[in-house]
Amino acid sequence: MTSQTTLSSEVSEKIKDEAFDVAPNWKLVWWRFKKHRLALVSAFVLFGIILIALFPDFFSIQDPNKSSARESFMPPQGISFFHDGSFQVHVKPLKGKRNKTTLKMEWGVDEKRILPLHFFTSGYEYEVFGLFKTDLHLFGIEKPSARNSFHLLGTDRLGRDQWSRLMHGTRVSLSIGLVAVGLSIFLGILLGGISGYYGGWPDLVIQRLIEILQSLPPIPIWMALTAALPRDWTVEQTYFAITLILSLLGWTTLGREVRGRFLSLREEDFVMAAKLSGCSQSRIIFRHMLPTFTSHIIATSTLAIPVMIINETFLSFLGLGLRPPAISWGVLLQEAQNLQSIALAPWLLLPGLAVIFTVLALNILGDGLRDAADPYS
Repeated sequence: MTSQTTLSSEVSEKIKDEAFDVAPNWKLVWWRFKKHRLALVSAFVLFGIILIALFPDFFSIQDPNKSSARESFMPPQGISFFHDGSFQVHVKPLKGKRNKTTLKMEWGVDEKRILPLHFFTSGYEYEVFGLFKTDLHLFGIEKPSARNSFHLLGTDRLGRDQWSRLMHGTRVSLSIGLVAVGLSIFLGILLGGISGYYGGWPDLVIQRLIEILQSLPPIPIWMALTAALPRDWTVEQTYFAITLILSLLGWTTLGREVRGRFLSLREEDFVMAAKLSGCSQSRIIFRHMLPTFTSHIIATSTLAIPVMIINETFLSFLGLGLRPPAISWGVLLQEAQNLQSIALAPWLLLPGLAVIFTVLALNILGDGLRDAADPYS
């Protein structure tokens, strides 16, 4: 019996070794990535954030632009799961009373009433990718009104729901990071590949351009370029301008890395064999050279996305990036710039936690991908 067990284990190990030898590169990367538990958890967290960015209206409670002076600076309402000894998901409404001395609205919990919380309920109407209209939301209360309102993360000075605005800000901030990194990757691969493969005067011009861009202090340049944007531009124009600025200043590091890889790969035997076989230069670059370090590009881009998100948040927080009525994490944090807002409504700082969690998850995922893509690990 023992010999049979030993034989079966040896056979299984031999099968694993054979599968490892013939497995493609992407499968080897996936096998190594699965061993990085923290990176795997971060991938699931980012998947949830991406879902929110794709369908922010579905996760919202109210229209993010709906304002109400009567609901200004309402504190967050907690969710309770039991009522009178039985399981019932609900929230307790808030009632406000203005202080005659300070003229500040003071909010308190109305213990006599409850508002049942429903999942997959109806709310305000919205369009899904411009294809069809629906009013389905993940959760909410029935027939919200001034007396029966639900604000999971409270409201701002205009009475707008912070949770709903945070959901919509996720789409803008995350998309700016993804689009800016996508443009940076395109420029880095294109210009770095030309520089490393052809050499000569193209290499000289591109490398001097990279050195000029890297010698410029990034923060003053960002501030100068974004401050130069016309104040009468629409939200869409400002959005694309900020994305373009971030990408034009963020491709230099990847360009240098791609150039170094191309310089080492263009003398390899498989590249020389492809040339002797009559392959075109575009085929040699895109079918033979570029796939050899695709995993490295993926890991590098994953680590670059959080930098882009922080840059957009930083510029919008200073009022140099996106401006209202646009909704991003940086625009939301503008509300917490003065001490009065922080003293009256400390929950306005919660979008900063969204930035921290997203950037942390992206960095951990990038580290996991970088380790998994390392052929010598």
